[in-house]
Amino acid sequence: MKKNMKKLWALALATALSVACIGCGNQTESKKNTRESIDVQTDSDATQADTSEPVVASDLWQDSSVAKKVDEINSLIDKYYYFDVDRDKQEEALYDGIMDGLDDPYSVYYTKEEYAELQEDTSGEYVGIGAVVTMNSDMRVEIVRPIKNSPAEQAGLKAGDILVQVDDTEITDQELSVVVDMIRGEEGTKAHLKIYRQGESDYLEFDVERRTVENYTVESEMLDDQVGYIAVTQFNDNTAQEFEDAIDEVQANGAKAAIIDLRDNPGGLLTAVVDMCDYIMDDGVIVSTKDRDGNVLGEYKDTGKHSVDIPLVVLVNGNSASASEIFSGAMQDSGKAKLVGTTTFGKGIVQSVIPLSDGTAVKLTVAKYFTPNGNDIHKKGITPDYEVELPDGQTSAVNIDRADDTQLQKAQEVIAEMLNN
Repeated sequence: MKKNMKKLWALALATALSVACIGCGNQTESKKNTRESIDVQTDSDATQADTSEPVVASDLWQDSSVAKKVDEINSLIDKYYYFDVDRDKQEEALYDGIMDGLDDPYSVYYTKEEYAELQEDTSGEYVGIGAVVTMNSDMRVEIVRPIKNSPAEQAGLKAGDILVQVDDTEITDQELSVVVDMIRGEEGTKAHLKIYRQGESDYLEFDVERRTVENYTVESEMLDDQVGYIAVTQFNDNTAQEFEDAIDEVQANGAKAAIIDLRDNPGGLLTAVVDMCDYIMDDGVIVSTKDRDGNVLGEYKDTGKHSVDIPLVVLVNGNSASASEIFSGAMQDSGKAKLVGTTTFGKGIVQSVIPLSDGTAVKLTVAKYFTPNGNDIHKKGITPDYEVELPDGQTSAVNIDRADDTQLQKAQEVIAEMLNN
């Protein structure tokens, strides 16, 4: 026990950043952020970690009284504690505690297993039930949306459902990552879920089969008056190519304008959103990042290789976060698109996932990002050019009928005005 614990006092961030991604909005991030599928999604926001200088332990960890106190507590546990002690679990909890002490929901510690999952989570295919989940403002695990044609959709789960119990375990106060791991399992097995759904007098229960889910993140169609409609639900490894294909397809089908729907999109990979902006914009900065001292860490610019030259409107709401806000900010500041909907979530900070020497990792908030015009949107969000609420106080567009979708209707009006000018 003592041998394991003493390793803590030599903590250092040793190697270069290997995962770069953009997180997902408050839809609060735990170890896995909010953009995750119920069996996937990692976080993401990225800047390059500087490991050119050795990391020196802080005064806290150099203080011998801290080590002495830990030894004292462990001695009492060894002497008096009634139950068996899981030494490995106790050590991992101490690492977690160091990160928890930062009081930052986006900065976390990953075990080897969690880090391995993190690296897999941004791929376009995985085994699970196929539902995007988040930790909502009430710290409850909420379904953002079931993925199209997934087991979750087929079982009847809906956006806004709150998870209460997984199999025999109530999940009150559980971290998002723990709940995700509970729902994961072998292909062909079933997850028994107890759900709270607003308007229902009692809990609902579902048995959802775990299957290989192809997570398509872009859907497109043609609306009336030769207007293309492209919905982007996440920013994964495959999203940029899917998006480019969708843009090309609606234009090939005669689209004179397009609506890009980022509502309820909690974010994803920085590389994906930068590539998508690059495909649309003519030139200029897409997004920049600055550290705590105001130093510019990175500036992502349009390459000028391709642009989209038809009128564009981007739909956003309070669940549009992180990568969605980078896209929206770049479109608004560059003048390439008008924004319609409600103010975005306001997640404008950057995390780096940094591997440690033993195969574990930490994710640290290292910077803020700024829109092309230099706007800091953290905890503020982006105000659309045209503010439009959904009817009856609805905040999500996932389950809304087209006939009731006042935001989409306004987007079509704005497109008509743009085409006539």
